[in-house]
Amino acid sequence: MPSFIQTLNDAWQRTNSLLCVGLDPDPAKFPGALANRADAIFDFCRAIVDATAPYASSFKPQIAYFSAHRAEDQLEQLIAHIHAHHPGLPVVLDAKRGDIGSTAEQYAREVFERYGADAVTVNPYMGFDSIEPYLEHDGKGVIVLCRTSNAGGSDLQFLDTAGRPLYQVVAQLAAEKWNASGQLGLVVGATFPKEIEVVRGIVGDMPLLIPGIGAQGGDVEATVRAGRTASGAGMLINSSRAIIYAGKGDDFAQAAAAAAQLTRDTINASR
Repeated sequence: MPSFIQTLNDAWQRTNSLLCVGLDPDPAKFPGALANRADAIFDFCRAIVDATAPYASSFKPQIAYFSAHRAEDQLEQLIAHIHAHHPGLPVVLDAKRGDIGSTAEQYAREVFERYGADAVTVNPYMGFDSIEPYLEHDGKGVIVLCRTSNAGGSDLQFLDTAGRPLYQVVAQLAAEKWNASGQLGLVVGATFPKEIEVVRGIVGDMPLLIPGIGAQGGDVEATVRAGRTASGAGMLINSSRAIIYAGKGDDFAQAAAAAAQLTRDTINASR
């Protein structure tokens, strides 16, 4: 099977899209037709995926929105559906795991063996020990939190470390020491385009998962200018709520498709 990075590069080229559609299903926001259905989370997300797939190059389910509703089995179904019906579009499981040793090994098995995700987000606060178990899964992607889109991220990420903010140290470690598998990427928020540019300069062509456009207000044009590689790719630009909740009625999937198409076209206009 092709690796995460190869699949991602192929998807960027084939789809002419850098859009990553985030899947954050909240049953309280579902339309009436899905109310009180045991499988509502899967049905909602499947409809979103099928409608937005023509405009996306990846999907990013957030695990908390499934586990909070005891819907882990629906997450398994969803990822299997994406792989079966939209082959070549990688799935990043947004789990932000961060532990060491045998615990990290179990988290890695959960993500890659149980759910079948192509990549996972991880928290590097505990160092390389917390990342290494994921790298043992051949060809799977590991996307390290670096400069997150939330304002409070600066509490730690901007701490001075030998004359540089900590997020830059994380980027350098990821690029120079941790990327033994060649499957690492970094999370850098669209709310901080200057930092995206700095990180791009440190890590070269490593992929950047960029949340923060749409509901969080990140500037698409500034993000693309700061984060694109020489080929005009290199980014999974994520939008979740602005796409999946674009419509509130039973035509929610069509509204999501229109929002995804507009977002993709806006991104491409800046490439």
